[in-house]
Order: sequence, then C-alpha cells, then structure tokens
Amino acid sequence: MKLHWRLLVPLVLLAVAIVMIWWRGPDWHLVGQAFTAVHWPWVVAAIGLNLLSVVARAACWNTTIKQAMPPPRPGFPLVFSAFCVGLLGNAVIPGRVGELARVFVLARRVPNRQRATAILIGSVIAHRMFDLFPVIALVIAVLLTAGLPHWAITSLIVVLGISLAVFAFAWLGARREHAHVRDELGTVRTLITQARFGLGVMRAPLPAAAAAAYQSLGWLCQLFAVWAAMRAFGIHQPLAVAGVVLVLMNVATIFPLWPGNVGLLQAAIALPLRQYGVAYARGFAFGIGLQAIEASVGVGIGLLFLAREGLSFATLRDMPKDATELQATEEPERARASVPG
Repeated sequence: MKLHWRLLVPLVLLAVAIVMIWWRGPDWHLVGQAFTAVHWPWVVAAIGLNLLSVVARAACWNTTIKQAMPPPRPGFPLVFSAFCVGLLGNAVIPGRVGELARVFVLARRVPNRQRATAILIGSVIAHRMFDLFPVIALVIAVLLTAGLPHWAITSLIVVLGISLAVFAFAWLGARREHAHVRDELGTVRTLITQARFGLGVMRAPLPAAAAAAYQSLGWLCQLFAVWAAMRAFGIHQPLAVAGVVLVLMNVATIFPLWPGNVGLLQAAIALPLRQYGVAYARGFAFGIGLQAIEASVGVGIGLLFLAREGLSFATLRDMPKDATELQATEEPERARASVPG
C-alpha cells in the first residue's frame, strides 16, 4: 500500500501540471505546426550524439569500478547494461531510483553481493562527482557568452555549493587509509567502510583524470545533441545558446517532482529562448522534442537491457526496496556463518 501511495503522489502532480499547461500553456496549434517542419536528419544526429554520451558516461563509471573492486570485476558490457537500466529508472520513476537500480543490477553479477552493493554505491557517488568539472566549465562558458536567468543562477549556486561540499567530503574520505573490514563491526559502520572503497578512483590521479575525461566527453556530446535538436526545429542559434538550454534543462530536473518533470522542463527552456527571437510555441515544441529525443535513448536502450537482464518493469520499481532488504538479511546470515560450529 505504501508503494502505491508513493507512486500516486507524482502521478497526481503530473496530472495537475498537464491541466495547467493545457490551460495556460502555448498556442497548441503553433506547437503542432512546429512539429510539421522538423528536419529529421538532425533528429537522427541528436539521437546518435545522445547515445555516444551514454557510452562515455558508462565508461566513466566503469573506470571508477575498476579502481574500487578487487578481481573478478564486471566487464564493460555488464557495466553498460546496468548503466542503461539505471537510465530507464531515472526516466520513468521519480526520485533518482535509477542510481540504485544500476547498483542492484550489477551487484547480481559479482560474488559477495552485499559487499559489492556497498562498493558500487560508493562508485556511483564517485561517478556523479565527476559531473562537477564539466558542469562548472559549462556554466562559466554560458555566463561569459550568453547569460542565464536569475532563477537559474540562484539554483546553480545552491546546487554547485552542495556539490563542492560533497566532493570535498568524498575526496577526503577516499584519501583515508582503508582499514580491514571486520565482521564484528556494526552493519551500518561496515557498509560505510565498504562504500569508501567505491571512492578509490579519487586516490589514483591517472584513473581519476581518465574518468573526468570520459564524463566531460559525455557532456560535450550532449551539448552537441542539444544543438542538433535546435537545428531540427529550425532554431539557428550558436553553440552558446545550446549551452544555455543544456544548463536550464538540468536545473529544471534537479528535483524530479514527476516523471521527467514534463511541462516544467519545456517552460524552463521556452521562456529564456524568447530573448533570442524564438517564439514561445516553437521553443515549447523544441522542449518536447528534445525530451523525446533523450527519452528515446534512455528509455529505448534501458528497456532493451532490462529485458537482457531478465528483469521486468515491476522489478525495476521494487529495486530500492530489494536493495534495502538485501542489506538487512545478508548481514545476519554472514554473522551466523562466522560463528564456530
């Protein structure tokens, strides 16, 4: 019952958003006209660039895992599969469920699932920390070349401040020497200690540089994907404006109120584009198309690899609960196994 209520709240919010958009939204006739003039080769280019972005980001996570886990480590095909399932979870379920989903999927493929789960959670934290470098570079470039709305600047200051604090905490935690994890430590303390292994890439300069390069390449591909999508909708603006759109769409989805923050995302994109001579209806249509392009990659390959893993959508929805139960049940079993017979 609790799960049903958790899913009902975002659905109600989404319904309210749809009603408000239909009532106070753009001229839908003009939005429809914008779709009739779409240049499909640019759409294909945007989809391809988004796919390249996914591959680069998965390579970043794979690099952090290599530094975190002892052999035998999962190969890149398994990491990529889990990463794509995580994209699907983030796209269709509110609350960034995909971050735990990719951990759960990959932990099924390695020995000692409980320890692997804790280490992989640490690797996800490290992976997300490498977003900080390209994001800061993108924000600085946009501020110098195109500017941002005041509401976006305020949100970015808060988010970047928190991100820098978390990065410093993670880096300091990774620099500490790893103590041997003993069975007699409490469950929470054991998991925290094991999760610190997932931050191991932050102690290795060359792998950390490689991870940062992969993640930066992923952001660069996504930037060009936004630019290609703009061309598809007849918005002929420089790359700097695509940078504005990329920053704003990430700000609009920081807090996932409902799946994809549909409507809110489109308004956050269309309103600032008006200062570049883009009609609100065309900008709103572009926002719909851009989100559809990204979803076609994330949801499409996510469903493909979800089936490849032999999992269902219901399993994906229950993964956070299953991960919690795994941590709660395997610890007593491991403790009993350590008691002499």
